[in-house]
Amino acid sequence: MVDPSVVDSVAALARLDLDPAQRERLISDLGKILAHIEMLDRVDTTDVPITSHPLDATDVDAADEPIASLPVAEGLRNAPDREGDLFRVPPVLGGDG
Repeated sequence: MVDPSVVDSVAALARLDLDPAQRERLISDLGKILAHIEMLDRVDTTDVPITSHPLDATDVDAADEPIASLPVAEGLRNAPDREGDLFRVPPVLGGDG
């Protein structure tokens, strides 16, 4: 069983405001997850090679060929605010722009 104080601590770190029903469900769900991990820990994997991915996947690279870009006027056509050839957006880190 998962210690309820651990769930409370993790919820506080994640800034989650759990109601009692959500808290109990999370305790139950985490208990099931941990029980499954404990079961997987009992599986003998000594002859299983280390893998980074379960499937044999390879990267598919497309040719990097230059193409004509969108004209500035068309790219900024629906911009709510612009400054010259740039999008103007509100500051996100403070300041007046």
